[in-house]
Amino acid sequence: MSVTLRISDARLDELIAEDVPYIDLTSEVLGIGDAQGSIEYFTREACVLCCTEEVERIMGKLGLEMDWSLPSGTRLEAGQAFLRAHGTAAQLHMAWKVCLNLFDHYSAVATKADAMVRAAHAANPHCEVLATRKSHPGIKDLLTKAVMTGGAYPHRLGLSETVLVFDHHMKFMGGFDAFVEQLPAIRRRCIEKKLFVEAGAHQARVLARAGVDGIQFDKVPPAELSSLVGELRAIDPHLTLIAAGGINPQNAGEYAATGVDGLATTALFTAKPIDMSVRMNPLHS
Repeated sequence: MSVTLRISDARLDELIAEDVPYIDLTSEVLGIGDAQGSIEYFTREACVLCCTEEVERIMGKLGLEMDWSLPSGTRLEAGQAFLRAHGTAAQLHMAWKVCLNLFDHYSAVATKADAMVRAAHAANPHCEVLATRKSHPGIKDLLTKAVMTGGAYPHRLGLSETVLVFDHHMKFMGGFDAFVEQLPAIRRRCIEKKLFVEAGAHQARVLARAGVDGIQFDKVPPAELSSLVGELRAIDPHLTLIAAGGINPQNAGEYAATGVDGLATTALFTAKPIDMSVRMNPLHS
């Protein structure tokens, strides 16, 4: 899946500076810094590729020239090469691990997202996988690209974009009953936004009748959720229903089969890095 997501030059400069604050000291000490060479990235296991576009920009910043590459979202087989570039030995070694780290970590997230999306869609083509905002601090931009490259979507990118009411919000309002009483006034303040509430079975029935836009269920077992979805759809056919809590690639199909519209999960962010590597060789004139 091709994803257009803005990653700033400053962000990429940070990634370079983290690994290359000044020079490639080893290449300079060995006296090979100016020697011309090539680098080719390949994978040792099947995966969904991610971050080619960012790597190309990083390589350009380091003075490398691209020979060819495959775009993010490409399904790779074990042993397949996916990017080749050339430049000096110093430039090649500066790019080596910065780019490899992007490839193996974010391709892993994209691959896990792809597996979970395929499992959910096999059971319910209308159920989407949604990545929560419980991600690693400081890398939301690249994680969002990886999640979407795998075919999933962000659940909430931040507190400023969605109205999602939890139990602790209601406590400040006097409890659930007080919240329901204030719903008409709350809805008037949500003229451009949908109003979602996390709730259990009993509260969900009340909320469906009260006129919220969506309900999120936390850790409700699939067997219980299946009958509840049917009951709530009968009350309001337009209600958006999301399952959350403990959802992973192994049980995504079971949850999707309940008829919910989405699966909110944190599982995508803990993907084991893909085993990738490089071949680096001198270019002889």
